[in-house]
Amino acid sequence: MMANDDRDREAFLRAHTIGDLEQLSANIEIAHYDPRWPEMFRAEEERIRRALGERALRIEHCGSTSVPRLAAKPIIDIILEVADSSREDDYLPALENAGYVLRHREPDWHEHRMFRRPEVKLNLHVYSANCPEVARMLAFRDWLRVNDADREFYERTKRELAARKWKYVQDYADAKTDVVKQITDRALAVASTKGLP
Repeated sequence: MMANDDRDREAFLRAHTIGDLEQLSANIEIAHYDPRWPEMFRAEEERIRRALGERALRIEHCGSTSVPRLAAKPIIDIILEVADSSREDDYLPALENAGYVLRHREPDWHEHRMFRRPEVKLNLHVYSANCPEVARMLAFRDWLRVNDADREFYERTKRELAARKWKYVQDYADAKTDVVKQITDRALAVASTKGLP
């Protein structure tokens, strides 16, 4: 999400956030890589699969906590693919019964939905099957897992940005957009030369 000015940004966030906006009261926390993060993901994966059964078409650990040796905000990011993320009745009640709370609805951006679970620091991102954004997110993750230079570049960027004052976490995320795009473009270019999707 990118907005032209602070008023646009605030209006966008309010329009797509369920419940109150959460302003930051401190700097963004960037923690050293924690080998427990994959275990935390696996526990949530099992919870989601129990809740949705075959409706969970794909569940992936994404974001910085999915990249060994990469410092990160200690929040587990998860991708969940369902048949059609715009059809909330197909999955929202089951996720709510499992303790997940819908926090963001973005119908104009890949029909993205984002849930949290109050007991665990996580962001559960829901997309429709074969969404191109999922492919981009996973290309970014996979590239950082094997490319030391870009992993270090991304970590430096995150640490520099985390040291600044931000009103919302989304402001910090938006500030990383250009760097994430650069890295993702490199990852996709390499994948295309190898004939990968």
